[in-house]
Amino acid sequence: MTTKKCRECGEAKNLSDDFYKSNKSYCKECIKARTRKNRAAKLEHYQEYDRQRDGLPHRVAARKVYAKTEAYRISTNRCRKKWQALNPHKRAASTAVNNAIRLGKLSKSKACESCGQTGRIEGHHDDYTKPLEVRWLCPQCHASWHKHNTPIEA
Repeated sequence: MTTKKCRECGEAKNLSDDFYKSNKSYCKECIKARTRKNRAAKLEHYQEYDRQRDGLPHRVAARKVYAKTEAYRISTNRCRKKWQALNPHKRAASTAVNNAIRLGKLSKSKACESCGQTGRIEGHHDDYTKPLEVRWLCPQCHASWHKHNTPIEA
């Protein structure tokens, strides 16, 4: 077992396990920490880069193909169950709204209450302890609200 001293942290580590093949001067942990720090410092730049990259035609096509696979179904089910376990109050509020709509006790708006856009409209809770007090927002306004505000939770 060959060891090497990292230039950053100064620790002697296993050359084959703790260093990348392309960079033998800094250990993996120091490179990862430096990368996280750089991304945090330039977050807006990297978010814009990621948005542009996500819209590339070959990446959009690859997502559509993946969405039809069994692996996608398993992954989304696992994520959905995890979200439900972590957010029982949000799940209960969503179920209450859906049941109220189905029973005719609540009617869904056809346009966003914020911008007036029609199309896909989502129920938004400012306060999850009042599950039937819902505002109808388009996905963009809904995401914007959550970016700048925090809902009341149980």
